[in-house]
This record gives sequence, structure tokens and C-alpha cells, in this order.
Amino acid sequence: MRLFLCVCFQLSFLCLFAQEENIETNPSDTLKLHSPKKAVIFSAVLPGAGQLYNHIAMPKGKKKAFWKVPLIYAGLGATGYFLVSNQLTQKALKNEYTNRQNGGLPDMRWEQYDNEGILTLYNQYLTKRDLSILGVGAVYLFQIVDAGIEAHFVDFDISEDLSMTFRPALIGPNTAGVAMRLNFH
Repeated sequence: MRLFLCVCFQLSFLCLFAQEENIETNPSDTLKLHSPKKAVIFSAVLPGAGQLYNHIAMPKGKKKAFWKVPLIYAGLGATGYFLVSNQLTQKALKNEYTNRQNGGLPDMRWEQYDNEGILTLYNQYLTKRDLSILGVGAVYLFQIVDAGIEAHFVDFDISEDLSMTFRPALIGPNTAGVAMRLNFH
């Protein structure tokens, strides 16, 4: 039994040392894969960075992802502007109502409204502010999803060698149909 354990123990070390041989690989032989996960992370950290990462990784004829970056920042800027504007107006209306309840003089902007009108405007701007928050979040999430989807299409073949055609066809003696033909050249 001892002999069997000693032999097994020595054979296990032979297996460990048998893996020391290094195989030289040529760096040009390896295929660099584009990572959709990396594009999503870039886009989540800095809006538009995932689109630029995808643009850099695309082949020369397909580089068309950079034009989305100004649209992303325009969307974030517009929704951010409405968010700040609605928040400031909502706070001004709240201060106006509190001021009126304490017996102060009305603000020039809001003097044409009574207390019920001020409360109605306050609720409207509160709703607009909440919708603006959703807008900022929607633009932010949309650009992250766009970066991830576009990253999957970086290596997609769009050459002219691929085609698909539809044409009328007879399926049976009295049945008409549509035939689809795929060509891979």
C-alpha cells in the first residue's frame, strides 16, 4: 500500500512538471475581439465613450459611430435643462405659497394667481420635474443600450457579396407564393 502511494505521489509531480514547455505564439496570429461589455462600461462611465470605442474598432469602411456622440450630449443637455428649469420654478412656487401663508407680499411673477392657482402650478411643475428626471434617465440608458448593440455589429459583414432577393413563385398548381433567395459569394 505504501509503495502504491509513493508511486502515485511521484507520478503527480511528473504531471505537474510536464507542463513547463512554452509554446511560442506569434502576436499577429491572435484575433483581437471587440468587447460589447467594455463598450457598455465605457458608455456607462462617460456618455458617448462606448460609441467612440465602437467607432475606433470598426473596419475602415464602416466607421460611422462617432456622429451619435453630439446627439447624446444634446439629449442629455436638453433634458437636463428642463430638469433644472422645472426644479427652480417648482421651488419658487413653493416659496411663494409659503410666503403667502405667512402674510408676506406676493412675488411679481405670481401675483396674478390666487393660492389655489399657486398650488396647481406647483403640482404641474412637480410633475414636469419628475418627467424630466425620467427623460435624463431614458437618454442615459438609451445611449448605453446603443453602445452595447452596436458593439455586437462591429464584426458584422456588410459586403456586397451578401444579398437576399424576393420574387413571385408558384408553390402548387394553383397556389402563388413568394420565394426568397440568399446569395453568399
